[in-house]
Amino acid sequence: MNTFHELLMPSTILYGMDSFKEVGKQSIKLGGKTLIISDPIMAKLGYVEECKNLLKESGLSYTAYLDVDSEPTDIHVKEAMDICSRETCDHIVAIGGGSCIDTAKAVSVLMTNGGTMTDYFGTGKELAKKPLPVIAVPTTAGTGSEVTKVTVITDVATDIKMMLSDASLLPAVAIVDPNLTVSCPKGVTAATGVDALCHAIEAYISRKAHPVTDVLALTAIDHMIGSIRTAYEEGENMDARSSMALGSMLAGAAFSNASVTLVHGMSRPIGALFHTPHGISNAMLLPAVLEFTMEASIDRLAEIGRRIVKNADDYSDRELACGVINELKQLCVDLHIPNMKTYGIDEKLFTSSLSKMAEDAIKSGSPANTPRVPAADEIIELYQRCYNYDFSEKTQFAEQTN
Repeated sequence: MNTFHELLMPSTILYGMDSFKEVGKQSIKLGGKTLIISDPIMAKLGYVEECKNLLKESGLSYTAYLDVDSEPTDIHVKEAMDICSRETCDHIVAIGGGSCIDTAKAVSVLMTNGGTMTDYFGTGKELAKKPLPVIAVPTTAGTGSEVTKVTVITDVATDIKMMLSDASLLPAVAIVDPNLTVSCPKGVTAATGVDALCHAIEAYISRKAHPVTDVLALTAIDHMIGSIRTAYEEGENMDARSSMALGSMLAGAAFSNASVTLVHGMSRPIGALFHTPHGISNAMLLPAVLEFTMEASIDRLAEIGRRIVKNADDYSDRELACGVINELKQLCVDLHIPNMKTYGIDEKLFTSSLSKMAEDAIKSGSPANTPRVPAADEIIELYQRCYNYDFSEKTQFAEQTN
């Protein structure tokens, strides 16, 4: 058994107000021609044009692919690669949420290693060549993709979210400017915020957690739990936006090194089949999954509880673990997170997809990191429970019912 732990991060991280203005200076270090990967919303908000101007000021030429959708697919990757190849770009700037950054990572890998994402997903095939350098500029406080070694791309032919994890996928530069998150509407703020909180919690309870990721995960929770509601209700509150941006980045670094668990394993098939936003599908699952694994992770959940439960010193570890779940349920209520039925997922299609979703969840590898590793039938039961889950129903303290 290893007696040491590894921590992988981007070579350069710029965090703080107006750090986006440094994109040109960072880009010129990586090459002469930039491929900007973004989406129509970022273009409409003016972030893409601002990026172009900053690159131009640094004497760089550029081209752009702006058609990434809310969930990145192998089609987006192929279209962006065609432009990257045709224009002979030597590095990439990704501006947007996790979809844009994940697309950029996939493009960077395939441009130098060849093939498609399906050649690497679940095959054990190694990346023989260093990917193109990526500068990641997140505009949401959620995915943490700017500091992770992971990309997730949907195969549209099979409706499977393909996850690739490799140290070479780490962006060369992460630029985290809280100013860019102010444009997030309330729904996106809620979805990405809960996603980031989920990253921190899963990283902390993961079987692969270690002392360094513990510090990152708990610090991320400290930053986010007190600011997520404010960022949701007061979108221009820069203290809350800054705290969420920092927390999201720390949570991303935590789970990139400690891995996620059952929540993400179950979430990806929901997104692939029913096209729910990633953060929403995580939130739909989080309380129920923590209830499932609570007995195997009471000490860890209790430590989280000391950060988010009022008057924590008055409670036992078991009560604190239940308190964490109840606080997260209340957060889902406050942020208007729907269950699957309320969201509009067709029940018959959902039921008929249960076996495939459970199989795909296990295949992702994430459930194996959970303190209580589930069997396929247990995952199916959890899916069924979550379909019509009641976030207002409190988890009872075991000591009160014995």
